[in-house]
Amino acid sequence: MVENVPLLRHHHDGLTIEGYSRAAVQTCWRVNELKVLFDCGIQPWDFMGTSTMFISHAHLDHIAALPAYVSRRRMMKMDPPVIYMPDSAVDNAWDMLQMFRRLDRGAMPCELIGLLPGDETSISREYVVTSLPTRHTIQSLGFVIHQRRHKLKPQYVGLEGNQLRELKLSGTEITEESRVPVLAYTGDTSPPGLDDNPVFFDAKVLVSEMTFVAPEHRKDKIHKHGHMHVDDYLKRADRFNNELIIASHLSTRYNDTQVKRLVSRVLPDMLGGRLKLWL
Repeated sequence: MVENVPLLRHHHDGLTIEGYSRAAVQTCWRVNELKVLFDCGIQPWDFMGTSTMFISHAHLDHIAALPAYVSRRRMMKMDPPVIYMPDSAVDNAWDMLQMFRRLDRGAMPCELIGLLPGDETSISREYVVTSLPTRHTIQSLGFVIHQRRHKLKPQYVGLEGNQLRELKLSGTEITEESRVPVLAYTGDTSPPGLDDNPVFFDAKVLVSEMTFVAPEHRKDKIHKHGHMHVDDYLKRADRFNNELIIASHLSTRYNDTQVKRLVSRVLPDMLGGRLKLWL
């Protein structure tokens, strides 16, 4: 395998979360079991085989490697990928790909699909992705992957198999769908991106941002520029119902040792041991 990105990996309850995220540098994520990518600030060679991508917003550290991703799949004779992004970014992203097509003299086959808040995208029979509005300096979206489960409606519980079969043959819908939020990705956002979308707090795994951790950095300025501070996590500590919370997108102002020290001062129990710093 070609290792061209300093990826980190974490396994949780059957899911492998992989990625790299540093503010103003590069952000990319993969959940291999769900066959989905998030953001493309850099394009790990190993991620090329995943054909579905969701882009949270069009800042360069989240989208700059899109031409490499599309081109590599073409060179390796893979099917064109399907790439979802905020609707306002589609035309400019397409223009960027065509510019690289002229520079590279190679086709850029892909499908770009614009999303609006509230849109739902099926990525398999079992999983659906909901797009949610977040708060950043440009239009941005977060995403929640729900697992669709079907269970027998209460009025049919206890019936024999042949009775259920007859009901189905008659056209009666005997099951109802429930949805379990398995994984949420906020991308870059200020706190209202969390607060306005309570499902983020309920997903089994939450991948979010914690760009700033130093006490001297002003919260009003951080929030104005569409980011979060460790104190924002403390303020919402009792709202996180997640099994795992990944805090990523740390500012390059800090080294890893500083991040761990400053976060442990504010959150000494690391949200009950559920908070993982992506370092």
